[in-house]
Amino acid sequence: MTTSDLVGLRIKTVRRQRGLSQAQLAHPELSDSYVSLIESGKRTPTPAVLELLANKLDCSLSYLINGVTAEQMEDIELALGYARLALENGEVAEARTRFAELLGNSNLAGLTALRQDAEFGLALATEAGGDLDQAISIMLKLREEELSPERAIEVAVALCRAYRESERLSEAVEVGEQLLSGNARQPWNDLLVELAATLLMAYYERGDMLRARQFAAELLNAADTLGTPRSIVAANWNASLVARATGHNDEAVTFIERALAVQLEHGQPRNTARMRVQSARTRLRTGAQDPASVRNVLRAAITEFEQTSTSTIDQAVLYLELACAEYMTHDLDSAAEHAVASRNLLPEYGHVMGAEANLLLGRIYGEVGRSQEGREHAAAVESWLSPLPDSRRSASHWYATAETMEQLGDADGAVDAYQRALACAGL
Repeated sequence: MTTSDLVGLRIKTVRRQRGLSQAQLAHPELSDSYVSLIESGKRTPTPAVLELLANKLDCSLSYLINGVTAEQMEDIELALGYARLALENGEVAEARTRFAELLGNSNLAGLTALRQDAEFGLALATEAGGDLDQAISIMLKLREEELSPERAIEVAVALCRAYRESERLSEAVEVGEQLLSGNARQPWNDLLVELAATLLMAYYERGDMLRARQFAAELLNAADTLGTPRSIVAANWNASLVARATGHNDEAVTFIERALAVQLEHGQPRNTARMRVQSARTRLRTGAQDPASVRNVLRAAITEFEQTSTSTIDQAVLYLELACAEYMTHDLDSAAEHAVASRNLLPEYGHVMGAEANLLLGRIYGEVGRSQEGREHAAAVESWLSPLPDSRRSASHWYATAETMEQLGDADGAVDAYQRALACAGL
């Protein structure tokens, strides 16, 4: 049934419940033939006529439009607000439950915008809980519907990110480029810059550094033109990663400092927590700050992460960076503990961070004289890297694996890893 059919049916049902004829409902403002056409779905009433009929029928306007009373609408909006609040506060399991319960409410069926809000919220909560495949499934289903331009971009940002975090980089690039390429693309706005920043990270993680460097410059120019906090943060944050990966360390520190300064003044808690970690990581990897100071910043960030809706991948990044800082300050017990915590938060295999965590564990055990355990951790890297497509990024991790195995005395394993690195690099 069309929307007009449903509205007409509700008017007819309430009119009969009130014991009114079409003529009694219509007069004196309307003709009874016009009411008949509305009830049969052959005419779509104007908002003013709908409000008039709602008053004459003594029912809420929202019921005639949506089939939901004003009280039911208020309950739905309140439940949606509580679900969003739970997600923002990092209560991911509760948020997922609340969104799922809301979608089970039959009154939501005719409220397209609110139902889409709830489905998108469920996807974000599912992603934050680490169930990336299910989150992707929800978002793909949502994309099949007619979405508002803004919601379509929001879903694309989340889907591109979920694909990227799942190491499905070709699909992440495809999602981003669908909306950002071609003559039909909208002018730059905050959401499109955020989508472009997510796409930039897919280029970066795929090892396409030339394209990433070019696209980062385009993104920075777009953000400077817009001049909005959201666009400046998104562009500078991700441009920092590309700059560091391409050896432009001073640029990397400048970009991340600018992003963090704007984020602290204007941003949401979740992204502020993530950016603190990224800033600490940049400073650690570029030598701009000593490891002990970075370690203290990252330890303080654990509480901040627990109080926001950071995803399990975000948490894995935090613990891995903390483990690296602790390893560099020779706090090896803590480094091993946090490297294991990071690895345990990741999807089973097929993720470069799992390889990085095992490599770090291999070095830690090697340093304390437990070389056999170190070799076992280094050998476990294969399980994490083998499912991934060959790329420059994979090659760098295979090369790091070979170096670690060599240090641990596993000459055969090192040779195999060097060969895998060469194969991934196309050599």
